[in-house]
Amino acid sequence: MFKQLVLGAAMALAFTAVQAEALTGTLKKIKDTDSITVGYRESSIPFSYLDGNGRPIGYAMELCGKVVDAVKADLKMPNLKVNYAPVTSSNRIPLLENGTIDLECGSTTNSVARQKQVAFGPTYFIINVSAAVKKDSGINDFAQLGGKTIVTTSGTTSVPLLKKYEKTKDLDFKEIYGKDHAESFLLMADGRAVAFVMDDILLAGQIANSKDPAAYKILPGSLRSEPYSMMLRKDDPQFKALVDRTIDGVMKSGEINKIYAKWFTSAIPPKGINLNFPETPAIKEAFAHPNDKGVE
Repeated sequence: MFKQLVLGAAMALAFTAVQAEALTGTLKKIKDTDSITVGYRESSIPFSYLDGNGRPIGYAMELCGKVVDAVKADLKMPNLKVNYAPVTSSNRIPLLENGTIDLECGSTTNSVARQKQVAFGPTYFIINVSAAVKKDSGINDFAQLGGKTIVTTSGTTSVPLLKKYEKTKDLDFKEIYGKDHAESFLLMADGRAVAFVMDDILLAGQIANSKDPAAYKILPGSLRSEPYSMMLRKDDPQFKALVDRTIDGVMKSGEINKIYAKWFTSAIPPKGINLNFPETPAIKEAFAHPNDKGVE
């Protein structure tokens, strides 16, 4: 009996050692460094942004927190150090690829083009690319933007969409770019551009947090719909499986609906504003059937 116990213990230790050796990619990096680094956005309200104390919060950050908890449990590292690093639309992919961050949690569109560089978790939001303008601008649709200066955020999918729309409709925009959504909105608000082209929910967030929300509106048209998700390194099946399993569980259990309501139909920090953006049919479908399909 004693020999059996010793043999069993030895086999268990060997299995644990093999498990440790078998770790690859991001999970191995996390195990080796005893830390995980989460990339966040500073002004992607309500997905990933800074609260009144400069702390990153938001819908995407909360979902990424579920992934971090799963990593702690799977690797048996309850005291895992969690670092946070700010990213922008322009540098988020390079910082993920070079290992500076391990998971990007923001308002990133999952596209087929980006899938050549990175991987994505299950879709957690679906947006329409539109434009915010001042109500007194006299602009009511995209066609009226021809010959005018418009702003969008550098490094976003709105840039190629605008160029395609411009060519298809035979329009001529003058384009300027903000480094983040807050700067882009300010360029429009200050009159340096007549419209800020971006994802409808991000426009709603900027308007709601502006000095005079009643002064702006979102145009009814849409350049296209796009899925959002958290971004991780490509060709990393172990970490990808953990992310998918975790977010799938949140969605299929119904917990996602409570998290969504917290950030989109309730008062949110720092100003206690309610975006009043209930789940759309497309979002409900994404929650019911989790997937990582990218937009063309």
